[in-house]
Amino acid sequence: MAILSIADLYFQYNNKNLFKNLYFDVYEGNKIGLLGSNGSGKTTLFLLICGLLAINKGDIFLFNKRIEKGMFYPEIGLIFQNPDDQLFCLQVRDDIIFGAENLSLSLEEIEERLKDVLSATGVEHLLNRFSHELSGGEKCMVAIASVLIMEPKLILYDEPSANLDLRARRRLINFLKSSEQTMIIASHDLELIREVCDRTIVLNQGKIVADGDPITIMGDRALMEENCLEVPVSLRANL
Repeated sequence: MAILSIADLYFQYNNKNLFKNLYFDVYEGNKIGLLGSNGSGKTTLFLLICGLLAINKGDIFLFNKRIEKGMFYPEIGLIFQNPDDQLFCLQVRDDIIFGAENLSLSLEEIEERLKDVLSATGVEHLLNRFSHELSGGEKCMVAIASVLIMEPKLILYDEPSANLDLRARRRLINFLKSSEQTMIIASHDLELIREVCDRTIVLNQGKIVADGDPITIMGDRALMEENCLEVPVSLRANL
């Protein structure tokens, strides 16, 4: 059974059809790389999936439950491109547990979940730091921890490696590779997609133009260039 189903999705923005007749399913365990040029609608699609924007036509179902604008869906976690948009508490601990506290969990369960996500993301040493003092890479992992603590069934990552240095980026890639979470990653970092994802979807002009094996799709020079993308350096030797 699909975790997420998108059927006949239409969405218009500023009198422009951003999505037209969009269909795809996400299954448990999928790690999907969502590719497309700037303005192709990757972030907008995430906001529609989370119920933050109203659908013009069509349906999005999460576990066979229709997504409605303005409703809260704890089964979905969204990691913002800029962690400063996600972290708003004074201390790291408060940022991480904020979502869990709003699920009305007991103090004991919150502490148990906190222990688990600190271990998973490797940010135990940051727990008592001020959030605004963290580096970009540290903020990224704290933002991920703040979503993981809510135990979502699907996590949406919007350009997670943006503005990270090489060490922080490698730490993020290793985390994503080891994670058992179902995820969709929207990114221009094609090497990250190649390493992490088992499926790639390419968006262009409101439609899916490719959906399948990442290496096959990203290694297709004609397809990539037609959609304002480049073949990753690691795949160019095979062309």
